[in-house]
Amino acid sequence: MPRVVSFLPAATEIVFALDAGDQLIGRSHECDYPADALHLPVVSRPALRLAGLTPEAIDDAVAARLRSGESLYEVDEVLLRDLAPDVILTQDLCQVCAPSGNELTRALRELVGDPIVLWLTPKTIAEIERNILDVGRVLDREAVAESLVASNRTRMSRVAAAVAAEPRRRVVFLEWVEPFFSAGHWVPEMITLGGGNDPMANVGADSERITWEAVSDASPELLVVAPCGYGLAQATELARTLPPIPGASVYAVDANAYFARPGPRVAEGVELLAHLFHPDRFAWPHPHRPWSEVRAAQQAGSR
Repeated sequence: MPRVVSFLPAATEIVFALDAGDQLIGRSHECDYPADALHLPVVSRPALRLAGLTPEAIDDAVAARLRSGESLYEVDEVLLRDLAPDVILTQDLCQVCAPSGNELTRALRELVGDPIVLWLTPKTIAEIERNILDVGRVLDREAVAESLVASNRTRMSRVAAAVAAEPRRRVVFLEWVEPFFSAGHWVPEMITLGGGNDPMANVGADSERITWEAVSDASPELLVVAPCGYGLAQATELARTLPPIPGASVYAVDANAYFARPGPRVAEGVELLAHLFHPDRFAWPHPHRPWSEVRAAQQAGSR
């Protein structure tokens, strides 16, 4: 049974979803779901102290470090060597999301043996599915992975069918505020499946910096605030700072759980969007509530 170290929260979720959590022997500092992952040794840590900073200050600090060529993360090379993993799960999609550059390459050179390194770099829902299947293959959980992918596809198809006859809601989905970033990678597909249309989204590509004027000019009916790396409470706090847009309802969502991490919960994220966009057509099927309505739609001229 292979011994696995995960440097990526989405990868950790995949491993547990494949009923292979007992094969994990190490995790990144951000791997916090499911709760059982919290008991694992931590093999990476942030190089910057960002706690308490505003989103604007975080953006400035991250941009400055990347411009200097320095990494945002540090790898515990001694612990990684002692753990002696057979499989390492990581990514090279986003320098902000997890270790991916020189710090990981150096750590891998120091390892004894020749572990399998699986790079999970999805940009679309289909590539998320491929990642799940790839992890299933290296962990000898292929049948479970295929079943999980099939189940998620069924759930997303059910959502799309439920909202198909409804007019698409005009949406702007924000992956960051101060500065503002549009929806990118797999999120635009999730918006479409949920019955929305986001004119500022980049399908299968990086999110882009946008202005508040452009957001307002898009005349959204719904503004979804989903700052990358943030849970519901933090997203709600930030959403409350945004100025109103006439005619737009403002919702904060748990970005960490459903949108920032490309893993098994992508289908639940589509269900969440469908419920926000078309609550009369798609009822939320789960007991928890990972969203908050921060502001109801205001008409032009209202106060």
